[in-house]
Amino acid sequence: MRIAILSVNPSLYSTRRLVEAAQQRGHEVQVLNTLKCHIGITTAQPGIYYKGALLPPFDAVIPRIGASITFYGLAVLRQFEMTDSFPLNESVAIGRARDKLRSLQLMSRKGIGLPVTGFAHDVENTNNLIDLVGGAPLVVKLLQGTQGQGVVLAETRKAAESLIDAFRELRADFLVQEFIREAGGADIRCFVIGDKVVAAMMRQAREGEFRSNLHRGGSASVVRLTPNERATAVKAARTIGLNVAGVDILRSHHGPLVMEVNSSPGLEGIEQATGKDVAAQIVEFIESNARPNRTRTRGRG
Repeated sequence: MRIAILSVNPSLYSTRRLVEAAQQRGHEVQVLNTLKCHIGITTAQPGIYYKGALLPPFDAVIPRIGASITFYGLAVLRQFEMTDSFPLNESVAIGRARDKLRSLQLMSRKGIGLPVTGFAHDVENTNNLIDLVGGAPLVVKLLQGTQGQGVVLAETRKAAESLIDAFRELRADFLVQEFIREAGGADIRCFVIGDKVVAAMMRQAREGEFRSNLHRGGSASVVRLTPNERATAVKAARTIGLNVAGVDILRSHHGPLVMEVNSSPGLEGIEQATGKDVAAQIVEFIESNARPNRTRTRGRG
């Protein structure tokens, strides 16, 4: 099987592990810098060019598209879909996951547990937003933020008002969410492949920090999930349309709450914390599902 990996940096841990896992199972793998791909749009035959040369067909493509190049990356991925390459995650699903507001709306419609969330444009609604999520403390999140960037805890109502008004002055798009105090600065990353959680870790924020991201000094450990947590993670990934996802869950007094669904979850933290070969399981999923015409959207949407 010929597999393409869209990644701007072949030396990243996740990219290297996917290459290793695919090669160990006898597949031919090529890492393509997403930004060096360009597409030819014709009626007869859609083409994908890499460094000026037309690429041969691939059986499958693994998108590792960073948030900063989402628009261009999805355009390239759609072109792969149009050439009948099986995408590990489809372009439409990745687009949903990258739009935090849309993904929350989709999960809400399916009855998935979420932190109470507010979104508004008018500055006169600041107090209404604060009241909607239960008052301070509360969390303000930029819609474009990743890995904990653009996520701020406002501990008092005055701080919340100032923060919301400041973000509005900057014309930033943001969400306001209730602060789940009982989570204690910890969340659970559930790694979903297909219809099951294949690995999970608890991430604990460092002292004095409420964001548990490993990039921000958080620690990771193996965690035992409840059946409800497993079902919630799988349902969240399925609702967004992702075959592979990192679903971040908070433990609250009223059950598991989904914070975010990540369409390009990193492998380093989860593999080191759990000792599981997640990369190999991703390749196994591709082997079982990569067939022509298996892309539901085929570049549409």
